[in-house]
Amino acid sequence: MELNGRVVAITGGASGIGAACAARFAAAGAKVGTLDISPQADFKADVRDRASLQAAMAELANTHGGIDILVNSAGIGSVGPVEGNDDEEWARVLDVNVTGVARASSAALPYLRRSDHAVIINLSSIVATAGLVQRALYSASKGAVHALTLAMAADLVSEGIRVCCVAPGTVDTPWVARLLARTDDPEGAKAQLAARQPTGRLVTADEVAAAVLYLAGPASGATTGMSLAVDGGLSGLRLPR
Repeated sequence: MELNGRVVAITGGASGIGAACAARFAAAGAKVGTLDISPQADFKADVRDRASLQAAMAELANTHGGIDILVNSAGIGSVGPVEGNDDEEWARVLDVNVTGVARASSAALPYLRRSDHAVIINLSSIVATAGLVQRALYSASKGAVHALTLAMAADLVSEGIRVCCVAPGTVDTPWVARLLARTDDPEGAKAQLAARQPTGRLVTADEVAAAVLYLAGPASGATTGMSLAVDGGLSGLRLPR
C-alpha cells in the first residue's frame, strides 16, 4: 500500500494500459479516477477538449480531495510511411497524442501544485527513439511526447513536481489486436511482432503499469526527466540471428 491515500488521475484509463494502471494504483492503496471518452470511465473527458478535461479534473479533485499523480495514457495509433496519412490524420493523431498530454497536464497542474508528492507520468513508446517500419506518424507523436516530458520536467522541477515517461515496446492491447485482425494472417503477424522483441513475446499492459507505478511511487523520489523502457530489450539489445 505504498501509495495509500494518494489521488491518481489516469487519462485513457478505461482500457488497455490505462486500465492496467488503474488496477495497479488501486492495489497500491491509491484513490483512482479514470478519465476517458468511454462510458466505463469514472469521469467523462476527451483529451481533445480542454474544457472537458478541466471539468473532469475539478470533479475528481473535489471527490477525492486533490490530485497527486497524473498518468497521461490516452493515445491513438497510426500505421503507414510518411506519405501514408493525409493532413487530417496527422492533425488528429498529434492532437490526441501530443497536445492531449499538454491539455491534461495543464488541467491537472493547479491540483498537483498543492500536493507534496506530485508526479506526472507520460506514456511514450519505443518508436520515440528507434525507427520501426510503417510507424511514421505514430513515431513523430511519441517522439514529441518524449521531448515534452523533458521540457515539462525542467519547468516543474523547482516546484517539486516530477515528470517522467514510460516507453513500451509492442504491447498486447486491444489496439494491437484490432491491427492484427486486419491482416491476412493475424496469428502469423502477431508472431512476427513477438519475434521482433528479444524476449520473444509481446509486453503485457500490466508490465507497463508496474513501471508507471514505480516511477510514481516514493522509491523514485529522485527520478525526473527520464524515460523508462519496457520493451523486451528491443531498444538496447542486438542479438545474433
